[in-house]
Amino acid sequence: DCVTSVGYSPDGQHIVSGSGDKTVRVWDATTNEALHTLAGHSDCVTSVAFNPDCRHVVSGSKDKTVRVWDATTGEALRTLEGHGGSVTSVGCSPDGRCIVSGSDDNTMRVWNATTGEALHTLEGH
Repeated sequence: DCVTSVGYSPDGQHIVSGSGDKTVRVWDATTNEALHTLAGHSDCVTSVAFNPDCRHVVSGSKDKTVRVWDATTGEALRTLEGHGGSVTSVGCSPDGRCIVSGSDDNTMRVWNATTGEALHTLEGH
């Protein structure tokens, strides 16, 4: 399946990729080895990002969810729900305390990265 999103970890040690096969993969940037395949989304993964401390990966999907994963173990940590459409973009705040997601429901949501609580919904696009 097609690769839909990629990114480096802030320390340059790992690469994360999202795919149309509904998975996220974490790669070793030196050996090019796939370290983890993260499964849990029920539709295409559209966006991926590393948290600034390199410990977590965030993914967004056409299944309308944002997921947070442990980048070291591959464990699913939490699922963030609230968008009314496909999640098209995800990112992390510079301090790692918040996650932001964009959706084709014409909103952006800001989430607490630790608890998964939705903090704000921004509209206007």
